[in-house]
Amino acid sequence: MAVVRDLRVLLRFGNFRRLLAVRLLSQGADGVYQVGLATYVVFSPEKQTSATAIASAMAVLLLPYSLVGPFAGVLLDRWRRRQVFVHGNVLRALLATVTALLILGEAPDWLFYVSALCVTAVNRFVLSGLSAALPRVVDGERLVMANSLSPTAGTLAATAGAGLAFAVRLLVSDSDAAVVLLGATLYLCGALAALRIPRELLGPDPALVRPRLTAALSGTLRDLAAGVRHLAEPPRRAAAWALGAMTLMRFCYGALTVMVLMLCRYALTSDEDEGLALLGLALGVSAAGFFAAAVLTPWAVERLGAGGWIAGCAAAAAVLEPALGLPFATGPLLAAAFVLGLTTQGAKISTDTIVQSSVDDGFRGRVFSVYDVLFNIAFVGAAAVAALMLPSDGRSVPLVITVAAIYATVATAMTRFGRP
Repeated sequence: MAVVRDLRVLLRFGNFRRLLAVRLLSQGADGVYQVGLATYVVFSPEKQTSATAIASAMAVLLLPYSLVGPFAGVLLDRWRRRQVFVHGNVLRALLATVTALLILGEAPDWLFYVSALCVTAVNRFVLSGLSAALPRVVDGERLVMANSLSPTAGTLAATAGAGLAFAVRLLVSDSDAAVVLLGATLYLCGALAALRIPRELLGPDPALVRPRLTAALSGTLRDLAAGVRHLAEPPRRAAAWALGAMTLMRFCYGALTVMVLMLCRYALTSDEDEGLALLGLALGVSAAGFFAAAVLTPWAVERLGAGGWIAGCAAAAAVLEPALGLPFATGPLLAAAFVLGLTTQGAKISTDTIVQSSVDDGFRGRVFSVYDVLFNIAFVGAAAVAALMLPSDGRSVPLVITVAAIYATVATAMTRFGRP
């Protein structure tokens, strides 16, 4: 396979192997920690889970990516990236240990959320640093290949970490604190792996650092505003419509995720372990939809265009989501998880393509920063809206119908206005 061949070529670079090890351990730990956080909030026997608690957990997991993300690069250009990996992973290991102690001590929820928020905030710096360091460990000829394979390997590691966390929770120890401590151990392993990289290798070059931090931070805000103005120009109409469509589809996916969590906890089974296993299965099926989208989307875009494929994904979700969701039964729920994984990821790949092809190169990075902020805030906002609409068992016909209407609106808008 071409992917295996490319990976073999990259692994000949010793420092690439070391940086990849840091990524795999760090993102594997992320998967473990996030499942530990989710299962504590949703499936702890001593807690009466509510949609509000789930929305709070999602905000903790995602808001740092939106609020800290645009500024992470400014700081990463002033700190040695290798040290960011070492100190960042050690700090996350300590904070994750604190989270585990708070779980065992039944601390107030706000204190637990503050601890988890700090872990995910540090995570933004580590992930950004991994991307920024990549050109330092491979040559220019293989940089595109490395940019393709390295983040994909990290995503697979996070998925594997989530699976490991589910296995530990169900088979080894019925303790959310044990799962979080496992994540802390993996973070510490990531720090140790980073120590194998020479201190100065990953940069940055001190000669390229902006002299004043305040100027760099204020410049970041100006850059984001310039990206928004660039999208408002008529030649970028397709990119603006695609970003709007993707934001709404991400909102729908977030609202339905909260509903699935509540259904797995209360409506579809009365046993907490069975509910946790069902949630793991639903997430796995949705991930399968993501991979199916990666295979299907190039073929569909070639025939429908990127905007047409976004419209097709939204239309399919508008029809199938209520058909599969309204029975509130396990089989249709799993089918809906696959469909929504496929349509959401298919639309995201198409949106990425439209933005890359429609936006001027000088604005592309800034527009993708805006994209990142919209993507995560839409998910958190959806969780907040779902918290207001969902009953205690998660069965909400109004929420299902509302989401279907939003999908239909996206499909109509992209059919009429979203094509280049």
